[in-house]
Amino acid sequence: MNFLPVFYNIADKSCLVVGGGAIAARKAELLFRAGGRVRLVAPEIGGGVREMAAGGELEFEQRTFQDDDLQDAVCVIAATDDAAVNAAISRLAQAQKIPVNVVDNPALCSFIMPSMIDRDPVQIAISTGGVSPVLARMLRSKLESCIPGEYGELAGLADEYRDAVKQNLPNVDSRRRFWESVLDGQVAELVFAGRIDDAREQLRQALDDFDADSVKGEVYLVGAGPGDPDLITFKALRLMQQADVVVYDRLVSQPILDMVRRDAEKIYAGKAKSNHAIPQENINQLLVRLAQEGKRVLRLKGGDPFIFGRGGEEIAELIDENIEFQVVPGITAASGCASYAGIPLTHRDYSQACIFVTGHRRDGEEGLNWEMLSHANQTVVFYMGLENVERICASMKAHGRAADTPAALIEKGTTSEQRVFIGDLDSLPGIIAEHEVRAPTLILVGEVVALHNKLGWYKPGAEIK
Repeated sequence: MNFLPVFYNIADKSCLVVGGGAIAARKAELLFRAGGRVRLVAPEIGGGVREMAAGGELEFEQRTFQDDDLQDAVCVIAATDDAAVNAAISRLAQAQKIPVNVVDNPALCSFIMPSMIDRDPVQIAISTGGVSPVLARMLRSKLESCIPGEYGELAGLADEYRDAVKQNLPNVDSRRRFWESVLDGQVAELVFAGRIDDAREQLRQALDDFDADSVKGEVYLVGAGPGDPDLITFKALRLMQQADVVVYDRLVSQPILDMVRRDAEKIYAGKAKSNHAIPQENINQLLVRLAQEGKRVLRLKGGDPFIFGRGGEEIAELIDENIEFQVVPGITAASGCASYAGIPLTHRDYSQACIFVTGHRRDGEEGLNWEMLSHANQTVVFYMGLENVERICASMKAHGRAADTPAALIEKGTTSEQRVFIGDLDSLPGIIAEHEVRAPTLILVGEVVALHNKLGWYKPGAEIK
């Protein structure tokens, strides 16, 4: 973030605008609407400023800017057509620690004016950090169409009952649950229909009927996909926004984690080789404990929770403890990474089957069924196989797969850091050593890998062969 988003209380405080054109008039109007006492200084003043002055919305002096104009100002907007004057105002204001905005010059600003959606008292501010006001306005227009004007009335109704709810429901989590049910339920629909009195009565009845002791915890087992935040499902996003606590894995990318409700408690439970932040048995017990405390628990896993994600073990524990849960599938790494690498997992000319297998085995376990995995005309995808790539390649060749069978390594697939390495069963171990390939990396073996040369669409030319 280049700027900290804040909402600034300027009610009945002195605000200075320097400039007399149409832009200055628009900025002065915003300050007035926010309750500020607006003073405007400019040698030439346009019709918009004169109309505001006639209506008592601002005071103006028709002259050039003077240093002492900054006295008592809590914020300053420089909107002249003289770059030198704007720069001087910025220097003076910042030296006196007065917030200053220079129109169309973010480098001289200590604050910027966002594009706004006003549903008083609800306000939504959209900013591009000053780099593209047109884009901010476009985003605002998109949001305007899906945010009813009555949201302001809904917020006002909630304010009427805020103290009563706080008194009746002293627990923060209970209050949050109550307000979520009200603001996304029948009360909101009545407000949107213009039936304010009915909505008020419905809210009062909902508060009387709400039983904080009956609020139960729940676990959301959610697949976060392979890394690209655009690949998560609508349902996953909805649950991410309402969870009280999130228990997340190492493979959950930061952009996806940033989409979780900001005030949710975050618990890292990632696993790397010989380094488990929390053992699996303890994770299972943690989910149960948090749910028994009445919390909505988001168990966020990379890929799909039921494909090498141990999701089955976790919900088995929840079932044993009578904990409610939901499972939200995610795009598994095999599908997501192969698609972003331009490698179809199946193709009628090359592969009539696809097998997902983990390349990481527990100590003492028997090996994989290499004879089955080494059949021709199929694609084999190895999860977590980087450490055992030499054994994987050697075993497949020993059981009949040709040494020149195409193979691919997809590192950090679907993300901006994706790297694709194309080779074969002979060259794969050397590629890893030469290019320092690191986890998370998926291994694909099969003739379909050769299609990458033609079908690779994401970051074309970035592959290494």
